Amino acid sequence: MSGINEKLEARPMARKESIIQGENYRITVLTESLLRLEYSRDGSFEDRATQTVLNRDFPVPVFKVSETEGELKIFTSALELTYNKQEFAPNGLFIKVTGGKSNETNWHYKDPVKDLGGTARTLDEADGAIPLESGVVSRNGFSIVDDSRSMAVTEDGWVDLRPEGSIDLYFFGYGHRYQEAVKDLYYLCGRTPLLPRWVFGNWWSRYHRYTEQEYKELMERFERERIPFSVAVVDMDWHLVDIDPKYGSGWTGYTWNREFFPDPKEFMDWLHSRNMKITLNVHPADGVRAYEEAYERVAKRMGIDPKSGEPVPFDVTDRHFLEVYFEELHHPLEDEGVDFWWLDWQQGTVTKIPGLDPLWMLNHFHYLDSARRGKRRLTFSRYAGIGSHRYPIGFSGDTVISWESLRFQPYFTATASNAGYGWWSHDIGGHMHGVRDDEMTARWVQLGVFSPLNRLHSTDNPFNGKEPWKYNKITQSVMEEFLRLRHKLVPYLYTMNRYASRDGQPLVRPMYWLEPEREETYHVPNEYYFGTELIAAPITDPADTCTCMGCAKAWLPKGTWFDFFNGRRYEGGRLLSVYRCVEEMPVFVRAGGIVPMQELPEQMNDLSNPQNLEICIFPGADGSFSLWEDEGDSPEDADENWVCTELTQKNGESFLISAAKGNISVLPERRTWTLCFKGVENAAAEVLTDGQAMEAVQSYDADTRTLTVRAEEVPVTSEIKVRFIKGLMMAEKDMTGSVYEILERAQIAYDVKEAVLKTVEELGERAVPALFAMELEEPLLCAVTEVLTAC
Repeated sequence: MSGINEKLEARPMARKESIIQGENYRITVLTESLLRLEYSRDGSFEDRATQTVLNRDFPVPVFKVSETEGELKIFTSALELTYNKQEFAPNGLFIKVTGGKSNETNWHYKDPVKDLGGTARTLDEADGAIPLESGVVSRNGFSIVDDSRSMAVTEDGWVDLRPEGSIDLYFFGYGHRYQEAVKDLYYLCGRTPLLPRWVFGNWWSRYHRYTEQEYKELMERFERERIPFSVAVVDMDWHLVDIDPKYGSGWTGYTWNREFFPDPKEFMDWLHSRNMKITLNVHPADGVRAYEEAYERVAKRMGIDPKSGEPVPFDVTDRHFLEVYFEELHHPLEDEGVDFWWLDWQQGTVTKIPGLDPLWMLNHFHYLDSARRGKRRLTFSRYAGIGSHRYPIGFSGDTVISWESLRFQPYFTATASNAGYGWWSHDIGGHMHGVRDDEMTARWVQLGVFSPLNRLHSTDNPFNGKEPWKYNKITQSVMEEFLRLRHKLVPYLYTMNRYASRDGQPLVRPMYWLEPEREETYHVPNEYYFGTELIAAPITDPADTCTCMGCAKAWLPKGTWFDFFNGRRYEGGRLLSVYRCVEEMPVFVRAGGIVPMQELPEQMNDLSNPQNLEICIFPGADGSFSLWEDEGDSPEDADENWVCTELTQKNGESFLISAAKGNISVLPERRTWTLCFKGVENAAAEVLTDGQAMEAVQSYDADTRTLTVRAEEVPVTSEIKVRFIKGLMMAEKDMTGSVYEILERAQIAYDVKEAVLKTVEELGERAVPALFAMELEEPLLCAVTEVLTAC
């Protein structure tokens, strides 16, 4: 059976107490900041779920109504609505936004909405910035989701046209409470589902005519190089492509190319044995033609004589065809080993039903059908409008390989969260055209590691591959180290996965979400929060020729911050330009931050709950982190599936790993914990397990100022406490050493290098005015100043 008989859980009926209704209008107060505004000339209103909206049963908010024969007023703590009870018009429907921290703002019906952007259907052929659709976050304090033209979802899960000409708007008047607006969007449209653990590893993808042998040899080469991947993406050449022209093009296909893949099941079993999942690319628009292995079965079920050779057209509006599409084309391939599908729909927005987007139908029903695996539902496809966050993961499309494309992607990814779309997968490194630029590739891979999903991709040009060994030695080293880092970060990322699904908090958030009243946060479009602990500011421009370093503009909120990689300490509450060589990326952690990672296992691709954990701990404040784990791909996200391990640091005194609580059956019985205290002086520590002293290995790296404490083979049901006998102190900064590293790399006169270093040695932080007087090149001056003004 196919998943078209499945339904998403929905609660579309609003509370009666929240509704104010007249003959032709209906206004529903969903929250004190969210209104549904409906107008219908025939007095019919929609109570079914729609393509966009699933849930309207918000708790009844506090509001007041004042009504006369010719006017209706509604008051909440955040909004004041005035309406003349006539057909919606600018002079008759008016809302004042009074709540939140933004200045009071006004909206008249049909006023253009100026929001902070949402996302877009695709980046296909984009070479830099493209226009974005709207989200629900606006500096003006309000935004609109227009649901007037979406289909209704019937009781049996199919779609149905709605009354023509009706108006159905959702007014988001949240002021500058951006996170709250998106959280309520998630409830209105349905939450972001929990993703399988394995999606957070690296994905290998390339549009290339791989043979089975070539693909296996490549994966074995990655294993030898200790470069981990968790997902194998096989582009369209897995199926027959070179077909008789009488059938059309080979773009659509469901029949394995046996010349390339003689035994598909064995090939997929081989990948699975290496802890990899597999997805195949499909372009379904051309239907099923007579050369396909499944043609006879499909034709018979569709009432076509197979002897006729008549093609079976793709028709996503035909429920019977959709059943056959899944049961005869996809399910047999899944039974052989396909884990999920890459839906590469590029054929427009038109179907036989006016206004019905075929992309939405494919996303929706593929997502429902994927439940037959007995695992988490999953799709991989393009964005189809507000509400698409219900169908992760997003494929952003085929970008041009250029610095302009790279420069746009961090902003594009963060801004998508304004529309609730948190799980974009980009073509990391770019897809097509462009020029070879090793530095750009290194920077793009760094961005990919600190993106929601990390999928390397490239087109079928023989020179355009993302294998690290294709690049110069520096870029190769950077790519390899960051790809390993991505797999190490999975414990952190998986906890953020839970927060995205349970708490409506996307992994990537724009800086202005947390500090909407700070003007500076709106002027760092490529900087973003990466989970609860990290801020990323990827470098998206080439290095300057003087310092050989790239630069990113960053805002650090008030407080003390550490560079995640080099441990440099900064005082926040300021904008700054940060300079990094190509081996480094600006990523910051607040004092008190805790970042759980894993040591890479012997089987590099294994992303099950690890036995060996590596915890990065940043001093200077108290801090805590709840490490959430479950089986990783269970079909239901139930409380009883989860286990939580609390990590807590008391600044300068101790670090505590609490006993795991919950479903400990999903964990190894014992774990080895490597605790890395960053940016600290050496200190003596004692380690206790359940209150009893235990042996632990301690070491100190003076170059990186990292104190490491390793507790081996401790039961997960035990508590571990590290106590610093004489306290733990933050390390003094090595100003001279850091400046020396910049000068060592700088392409300037040796005498100038010596003069700059001598000035810094003599004056320390007070060297900045003297350096200005030396008329240094701006990038060098800025890079040295960054170091001197750090803590």
